[in-house]
Amino acid sequence: MRTLFRGALHGAGSADSILVEGEVITWVGRGRPPEKADEELTAGPGELIAPGFVDLQVNGFAGHDAAAGADSIAAISQALPATGVTAFLPTIISEPVEVGAEFAATVGAAAEATGARVLGAHIEGPFLNPSFRGAHLRAHLAEPTARNVDAVLAARPRLITLAPELPGALAAIERLQRAGIVVAAGHTGADFEQGRKAIAAGVRFATHIYNAMPPVHHRRPGIALALLLDPRVTTGLIADGEHVHPSVCEQLLRVKGASRIALTTDQTSAAGAPPGSYSLSGRAVHSDGRVVRLEDGTLAGSAAAMPDLVRLMARLPGMTPARAVSLASTAPARVLGERLLGRIGEGACADIVILDAEMRPRLTMIRGTVIFRRPD
Repeated sequence: MRTLFRGALHGAGSADSILVEGEVITWVGRGRPPEKADEELTAGPGELIAPGFVDLQVNGFAGHDAAAGADSIAAISQALPATGVTAFLPTIISEPVEVGAEFAATVGAAAEATGARVLGAHIEGPFLNPSFRGAHLRAHLAEPTARNVDAVLAARPRLITLAPELPGALAAIERLQRAGIVVAAGHTGADFEQGRKAIAAGVRFATHIYNAMPPVHHRRPGIALALLLDPRVTTGLIADGEHVHPSVCEQLLRVKGASRIALTTDQTSAAGAPPGSYSLSGRAVHSDGRVVRLEDGTLAGSAAAMPDLVRLMARLPGMTPARAVSLASTAPARVLGERLLGRIGEGACADIVILDAEMRPRLTMIRGTVIFRRPD
């Protein structure tokens, strides 16, 4: 099966066409492709043919909680392509280490889901600072002892979020990073110097920058500024207008640069669903359709979808729709070392989305198969 896409292409220079054969993009150019296509898909005026979105932090979606098991993860996989997400990390918040390990195994079992690609587990915790735990239960937090880290290593998550100031955390970061696990700093009270030591040990991602960490102060800049200033670190940003003010998103772009910012939804099961009560790793949360909170008012993930974040970023000074799309595709794929995802080019995976002028997905292709078409 060969599919030809025609129209404005993301990151493809003067090219205006791409040919998909099987699960791969085999040609990018202008005019007629070298092989005749079986199907032709054309982007209309104002539309953009872009790489599929990659989300590094999905706790749930459309009423399904990722922590509930393989069936829920499969349901999330099926629902996400309507938002342009073609690959994601199912995420669990702090649980006992053994539960997190079981979750990673469950995610692995769901990797063959036929919707958005399941790229592995994101275990957020339990090695977090109790004072910056947010919606995480204090009773579930733990220190990164050698034994606890052994359990995480055996589980092989794709990404883990921890607080690098905890006793034993720097040694844990080194061990996890050597094993090929992406280590992120988050839910942390670390100061600037502790942040620099964490990066030297192997931290390469910042989980929801600015949230659940000390604010940047001109005399006490904290870990946030260490993460922003180091070019080795990519910062995850929940650009929903609630977790981080749009003006601070603009500041982040100027300081960090677009290539090192990865939009992450931190979605809960309330995303893609009406206002009401939902579950976050088994905890009751309430959504008003924009914000998700615990009963005491604590922020507890997001109700936003990735196109919402892309739209906000595209409106900022100096940004364009194409640059905003890179924050949701190229940048997060790079965090995971996924060189064939998040881009349009010959040899890349055929995970493609056609976005309308409002950055809403009109069509989503995954592995060379159209998974979602928006009704006209």
